[in-house]
Amino acid sequence: MDDASLYTNYYIGLAIAVVIILAAAVLLLLVRSSARRILKLASAALGLVVEIKENTNCIWGLEQTNIVAGDILEGAKAIESHAGLVVQALHETESK
Repeated sequence: MDDASLYTNYYIGLAIAVVIILAAAVLLLLVRSSARRILKLASAALGLVVEIKENTNCIWGLEQTNIVAGDILEGAKAIESHAGLVVQALHETESK
C-alpha cells in the first residue's frame, strides 16, 4: 500500500468518524430539547392536577355529609315518635 492510498483511507475514515460524531451530537441535542419540552408540559399538567384536586375536595366530603344527614334523619324520626307519644298522652289526660 503506497502513501497516497494510506492517506486517502485515513481521510475517508476520519470523515466517517466526524459524520458519526456530528450525527450523535445532533441526536443528543434533539433529546435534550425534547426532555425540556416534556418537563415544561409535565409542570403545566401538574398545575392542572393540583387545581382539579382543589376543585373536587368537596366531593370527598359527601360521604361524611350523607352519614351526618342519616343521623339527623334518625334523630328527627325519634323526635317525631316522642312527640306523637306526648300528644297521645295529652289527649288521654284531657279526656279523663
